[in-house]
Amino acid sequence: MVKIDNIELSDFPLLLAPMEDVSDPPFRALCKEQGADVVYTEFISSEGLIRDAAKSTMKLDIYEKERPVGIQIFGANLDSMLKSVEIVEQSNPDIIDINFGCPVKKVVSKGAGAGILKDIDLMEKLTAEMVKRTHLPITVKTRLGWDHDSIKIVEVAERLQDVGCKAISIHGRTRSQLYKGEANWKPIAEVKNNPRMYIPIFGNGDVDSPERAKEMQDDYGLDGCMIGRATIGNPWFFKQVKHFFKTGEHLHSISMRERVTAARRHLQMAIDWKGEKLGVFETRRHYTNYFRGIPHFKEYRLKMVTSDNPKDVFAAFDEVEEKFSDFEF
Repeated sequence: MVKIDNIELSDFPLLLAPMEDVSDPPFRALCKEQGADVVYTEFISSEGLIRDAAKSTMKLDIYEKERPVGIQIFGANLDSMLKSVEIVEQSNPDIIDINFGCPVKKVVSKGAGAGILKDIDLMEKLTAEMVKRTHLPITVKTRLGWDHDSIKIVEVAERLQDVGCKAISIHGRTRSQLYKGEANWKPIAEVKNNPRMYIPIFGNGDVDSPERAKEMQDDYGLDGCMIGRATIGNPWFFKQVKHFFKTGEHLHSISMRERVTAARRHLQMAIDWKGEKLGVFETRRHYTNYFRGIPHFKEYRLKMVTSDNPKDVFAAFDEVEEKFSDFEF
C-alpha cells in the first residue's frame, strides 16, 4: 500500500495529472469512475487566487465523489503562495500540490512552474513555508531539471522531502525539452532508489499504454504513475491499465455507445457546473476527442464544435452513435 501522508492508496496508484483546460470537475469525475486513484485540478495561479480572479477561483471547485483530490497551485512569490494556501484550504481538498514543472513560457518567465528549477533554494523555501502554513499534505510535481546540464533531481527530492513534502511526481523531461523527445525515467528511478528517500515517488511522462505503466512499476520500481495526455478523450485509460495489471491482457476496446455516453455525460456535467454557454464552448475539445480515429468524421465534428445550442450537440452525438455504431477503435 502506498500512502501520501495519511491517505491510503493502492499498491501502485494511478494519478490523473493536472492539465490546463482538461482536468476540470466533469473530466475528473469520469476518470475517477474509471479507476483513477487520485485526481488533480488544473493548475491554479496563486496571483490569480489572491486577486480573486474568476477563472482561478472557479478551478477550486471540487466534489466529494472525487476524493482523494489535490488542488495544484503555482507561483514564485512566497507571500502570494502562502496567502493562496489559506484560500485553497477553504475548498477542503485532500492534498495541496505545488507545480514546479510547467514549461509554458508565460509561467516560466515569471519564475514559476519549471522556471523555479533555476533556483533550487527558493524551491525548497517555498515548499518548507507552505508545509508550515497548512495541516494538509503538501506534494510537488516537477521535472528533471532546467536542462540536461543542470539535472539535480536526486538532491532536489531529498531537500523537498527534508522540509516536509509528502510525495513527489517527476516528469521525465527537462524544461528545455518541453514535450519533445522521449521521457527519461532513469533519473526518477535514481530518486526512488536513493536510500534516504521514504516518501512516494511517482513517475510521469509517456505513460501511453498499460505496458508502459507496468514497465514503470517493474523495471523502474516507482510507487505509482501520474498520467496526463493519454487520458484525453480516453478516461477509460485507468481501467485499461488496472485490467492489464490484474490479468496481463488488454481490456476490450471502448464501444461507440460507451463513448457517446461519456461525451453526453461530460457535456451535461459541464453545463451543470459552468452554465449552458460556457459548458458547451469549453467542453468542445473534450467531446471531439472521444471520437478520434473515425474516418470521414469532419461533418459531425463541425456540428459539435460550431453549435452553441446543447440540443444540437446532443443530436450530433445521436447521429454519430447511429452512423458509426459498428466502428471498431
